[in-house]
Amino acid sequence: MKTVENYVNREWYYRVDNTIARVFTTGCMPVAETPGETMDKPEIMVVVKNFSSSQNSVLIPLEKFRERCLCPVTLFPGDLVARVNHGSVIQVYRVAEEERSGAAPSLVVEYVLIPLNFGDLTPTGAPPVKKVGAVVSADNIITVAGETKTAMGSRKLKYFIENPLLDINKINKRYDIVSKLLEEFILAEELRNDLYEVYDLERLCGKLSFGSANGKDLLQLKASLKVLPSIKEKLEKIGFYEKITTMSDLYDLLEKSIYEEPPNTIKEGYLIKDGYSSELDELKDLSRGGKDFISRFETEERERTGIKGLKVGFNKVFGYYIEISKSYLNMVTDDMGYIRKQTLANCERFINPILKEKEDLILSSEDRIINLEYNLFIEIRDKCKEYIPELQRTAKVISEIDVLSSFALVSEKYNYIRPVITTGNEIKVLNSRHPVVERVLKGEEYVPNDIVMDNNTDILLITGPNMAGKSTYMRQLGIIAIMAQIGCFVPAEEATLPIFDKIFTRIGASDDLVSGESTFMVEMMEASRAIKYATRNSLILFDELGRGTATFDGMSLAQAILEYVANKIKCKTLFSTHYHELTDMEKNIPNLKNKHVSAVEENGNITFLHKVKDGSVDKSYGINVAKLAGLPDEVIDRASGILNIYENKEKKADTIIQTTLPLNFDEKKSEVEEEVKNIDILNITPIEAINILSKLKEKVK
Repeated sequence: MKTVENYVNREWYYRVDNTIARVFTTGCMPVAETPGETMDKPEIMVVVKNFSSSQNSVLIPLEKFRERCLCPVTLFPGDLVARVNHGSVIQVYRVAEEERSGAAPSLVVEYVLIPLNFGDLTPTGAPPVKKVGAVVSADNIITVAGETKTAMGSRKLKYFIENPLLDINKINKRYDIVSKLLEEFILAEELRNDLYEVYDLERLCGKLSFGSANGKDLLQLKASLKVLPSIKEKLEKIGFYEKITTMSDLYDLLEKSIYEEPPNTIKEGYLIKDGYSSELDELKDLSRGGKDFISRFETEERERTGIKGLKVGFNKVFGYYIEISKSYLNMVTDDMGYIRKQTLANCERFINPILKEKEDLILSSEDRIINLEYNLFIEIRDKCKEYIPELQRTAKVISEIDVLSSFALVSEKYNYIRPVITTGNEIKVLNSRHPVVERVLKGEEYVPNDIVMDNNTDILLITGPNMAGKSTYMRQLGIIAIMAQIGCFVPAEEATLPIFDKIFTRIGASDDLVSGESTFMVEMMEASRAIKYATRNSLILFDELGRGTATFDGMSLAQAILEYVANKIKCKTLFSTHYHELTDMEKNIPNLKNKHVSAVEENGNITFLHKVKDGSVDKSYGINVAKLAGLPDEVIDRASGILNIYENKEKKADTIIQTTLPLNFDEKKSEVEEEVKNIDILNITPIEAINILSKLKEKVK
């Protein structure tokens, strides 16, 4: 769970009613409910700049707001202010201007009833997330396949995603079950209905182990055990690879022992059904008989004394008593045997020996009933504890079939197909789709793309405009690979995939300023981890690697990394870039292939086709994208002019690819050095030595 500190002193996007504003969290501050009083938990102030709301509001003077806050805040008209405590919004305000007659305008705080929660906050480093009913975060496979019916299945799905299978046989076993559920769709729907009746057995096992299970927990266990025979029968019909036991003896024990509506605690009684314990039944009969006696005693005393206002009551101080209103006190005589116990404003209370005798009997039996029921419940709970290993095995099977039935449901609903997993190194995914993006697109048709990498192709170098779909193309391969290896069908018309042992990604821009790591440093660290630990069977997704530094630095690093992956690792790699000079590497690296995302430019306007094709492009259309983003025309025109200057000044040069260094170990002999070696210094005169030195000097020049 994120704490308050995760949201302090940061800038966010805030989305409400399809309106996006920027949010500034100003810092931790304790807030007092009354002046001078602090709260135990810290809060933060969330300020949204330039936010407008048409909702009804209540005006609160800013001075009172400041009094309630133990530290001042700087507020301006139009700011939205929320008091947030550990993720929960306490109050939301908006600052407005109020004209006061005879005085200058002053700031007031307007109370605004709108939802604001941390689920609506998105860091400004990433675009705000689109919402379709619930929040759909990018590449969230849990969102894709999260149609489980049990809490255990939800956790198991997360476990599957975090631990994809590497064994083809196990993967195909899951595929077989999903296929069977798709064929037996009526049986699959009945199975999902049964799973819906199963409570969280893993959580119940934990409560049983720690001895904290109460009566309602045992009823949940009983309800879960009740549907196990039906689930077992359906699992046998579909040939599920795991078996479950129904534990009918445990169900019978709970059925005959625990009340259907027990209290929340186990020391209040009313836990054990009649007929389970003969001793308990005798005590209950005794208690019921005593209470029946009290009812009869009240009627008999009214008839005997003639006092119509006589009542028999009970409290924990005096026990059972006879209450007579003051209008009938003159009818009380000594021969009735009443002993005055308490005088009230409108009545007096009495006791008599017969009533006290029955009181002792009734109260002692009720205490004994509660104690006996408590001891019997502990025995039943301890008996349930003996079944924990079997319950855990059953929970494992139910969670797995819950996940696989979820896979079958989404596969049918969104037209997923069964992939073919091979031991080779070939990727062939035809008309593949991004499973999250296609759900977000309402009323728009998703453009599918082929991802084909044969045994001779290890790297796809992807170029194309911004916003055209390069990142989506790369991510959908990563998601499809994970979906395939957890046993889920994939969004494509045909899919042949190898087994990936690791998937490395470098997508998006992020930093870690707390650790002193810049955006480019984080980028290089992630790239380093990839090329250090990737194997021949890994998948690498590098999105615009090297863009966080100078152009030539980034281009050099990108080319060097591509060469290293192509020559050393040789794993399947998708590499998108705006360094169009890198596309010439296809001529020198045989296992690298160029791809581009197509777009059409007409009259200065760009249309994204989102179709990935063979070959490369030499233009990124950055200015066109900036125009789509709404930059002023003056800026766009100036950028276009500057771009023309750069393009006319420099001709595009081919990138020199040097995969090996020219090594020549033959040393060229020096003519001067040879002449010096041949001089016979013992047989020359001084003048000859001077002449030789002069000649050597001329040669050196």
